[in-house]
Amino acid sequence: MNKILIYTVVMLAATLEASAQQDSVKQLKDQTLQEVQVVTRRPGMIRSRGAVNAATITSAELTKAACCNLGESFTTNPSVDVSYSDAATGAKQIKLLGLSGTYVQMLSENIPNYRGVAAPYSLGYIPGPWMQSIQVSKGASSVKNGYESITGQINVEYKKPQLTDQVNANIYGNTMAKFEANADGSVHLTDKWSIGMMLHYEDKYKDHDNNDDGFMDEPNVRQYNSQLRWAYFSPNYIYQAGIRAMKEDRNGGQTMHGGHAMASNGMLYKIGIETQRYETFAKNAFIFDQEHNSNIALILNGSFHQMNSEYGVKDFDVIQRNFYAQLLFETDFTPMHNLATGLSLNHDYYNEWFVNPYLDILTSASSYVAPSAKPNRGITSKETTYGAYAQYTFNLNDKLILMAGVRGDHTVDGKSFFTPRTHIKWAPNDIISLRASLGKGHRYVHPLAENSYLLGTSRSIAYNYDARYVNDTNPYGLSYQSLFEPGETQLEEAWNYGVSTAMNIPLFGKTMQLNAEYYYTDFKQQTIIDYDTDPDYLFIVSTRDKSYSHTFQIDATYPLVQGMTVTAAYRRNIVKSTYGGELLDKPLQSKYKGLFTVSYKPGVGLWQFDATLQLNGGGRMPKPYRMADGNMSWDENFKGFEQVSAQVTRWFRHFSIYLGGENLTGFKQKNPIINASNPWGRGFDPTLIYGPVQGAMFYLGIRFNLEKKDSI
Repeated sequence: MNKILIYTVVMLAATLEASAQQDSVKQLKDQTLQEVQVVTRRPGMIRSRGAVNAATITSAELTKAACCNLGESFTTNPSVDVSYSDAATGAKQIKLLGLSGTYVQMLSENIPNYRGVAAPYSLGYIPGPWMQSIQVSKGASSVKNGYESITGQINVEYKKPQLTDQVNANIYGNTMAKFEANADGSVHLTDKWSIGMMLHYEDKYKDHDNNDDGFMDEPNVRQYNSQLRWAYFSPNYIYQAGIRAMKEDRNGGQTMHGGHAMASNGMLYKIGIETQRYETFAKNAFIFDQEHNSNIALILNGSFHQMNSEYGVKDFDVIQRNFYAQLLFETDFTPMHNLATGLSLNHDYYNEWFVNPYLDILTSASSYVAPSAKPNRGITSKETTYGAYAQYTFNLNDKLILMAGVRGDHTVDGKSFFTPRTHIKWAPNDIISLRASLGKGHRYVHPLAENSYLLGTSRSIAYNYDARYVNDTNPYGLSYQSLFEPGETQLEEAWNYGVSTAMNIPLFGKTMQLNAEYYYTDFKQQTIIDYDTDPDYLFIVSTRDKSYSHTFQIDATYPLVQGMTVTAAYRRNIVKSTYGGELLDKPLQSKYKGLFTVSYKPGVGLWQFDATLQLNGGGRMPKPYRMADGNMSWDENFKGFEQVSAQVTRWFRHFSIYLGGENLTGFKQKNPIINASNPWGRGFDPTLIYGPVQGAMFYLGIRFNLEKKDSI
């Protein structure tokens, strides 16, 4: 089926190309005057002129790769890494400033979103064709959107119905038997009212086991996703609202071919995750003084997320309900002085239910209990947090900008915390600008909901505990000390410090953009995943022991020739945490990353060629252990590896065809699933992932666009 699809689209492209050439020749014969064409290129990355170190990834950048979803939108980005969390569920995570995506505040149109149980798979919940742009800010960011930003913010802006009347569609297929179809459209009902609709369907329908370990290289995923939104714009009042609904079925685990270890009932080891998510939002802005940009806004957002999951014989179900509200006021006293203040309310409700007695999870400080004797149980938790903030910005002609903000938050269970943040930018001339930032961030932790993919391992999971080797009081030689009560959430706390410089250097008649930055994140309290203390346990530990991250990055972009832009970047990560009383490198973390991209769109822009080379450095594996046969379970460290991706796009008037490939070097992590031959026994672990689990993949797609002539 894939070969037929590829052949059909290629033949269609060839026919249309020939037709376009014939039309061009005919037009040339009929013309008596030479036509002059003015071609402009929209930049793929736009650096912020404000105090915060931020950049906007535009739609031009997003079309340089397949960009099927948010997780695949950072292929050409030097700052953001996206990697698999495990080799069985397909969960992915973002890494920014050397730390996992839980420390990045995810926003959708500046509304905090995709938290808690949604975090492990949220990168697949936002289809790429829906996105208008992505804003990535580093450091503590602004206090307007809450207290959760520690390493930065990633804000997704969806296509807006008020911008233009249009219809878009995208069809995609790849050699891993994945098919995707997207469509979106918007209509101007009146000069003030607009409505838009977005639809998404994806289906990966065939098992792939290219490394022949008996497990799917990727789970089969079927997703239905939709969004309906409307907008009203007038000089003094702006209203935007929408509803979203998503259903996803994710199935992985052992395949049917070959002889594999089964449970006593003859079952293969299977992983199934069913997800339903519903959201609604509303934004209201009242503009009462346009001269001073004075306005009051009310933002409301609600979501319901239900996940039912099965890992072998372990079952874990979660329901999360969230309500968020913000009332804000903003005004410019003068062009130099801006004040923003606001009130916020965030309510989370979690119901986590362990529905199988064989789920070996410790949730109390009682003596060791055999897994078979543990009952079914659920944990319910509620968090209601009230907050207030004020942020002042001084701007002297974009030459000197000072932004200082503070917010205070209080929970209904009596906790209070303050979040100060400061950003400074100084641009003495048009060539160089300097930035510095200092800020604090906090984050509530839901250990199992946020890390549910860990249930795929045969290790027992102990959370809310500090584990130390003390005696032989139980079969594992461990004693357990409870750090907090079951169901009680813990608050992570960290300071982030950053300095950066951006330079526009004239070079050979063109301008090279050179950026260098350093960030330091210092945790005062952190929840860590401890793989090192004991090979039979995963300890999810809340600790005040030393934990930090140093990140240094330098990148340069230069228009090498007409129509061609190249980017080169290097980043060094030093990330350490305390595991079992010992300060160690964070496991499964690459120590460096190199990136080289080239984009070439010659002439009038009918063709576009994009290629990316990623150099991923080596790092530390969790401490290995000696197996029954006398061999070590794995090497102490993993080596670096390279990845190459490329895409060719042919543009037509109302559509484009793109053909590309990912991981063209074919690198695959050797034995990504530990003890894959015996998933029911000791030592089975699919979560020790540092690199890709599948080889080269090729894809083909077509994008359609139809815009009305009388669009506003």
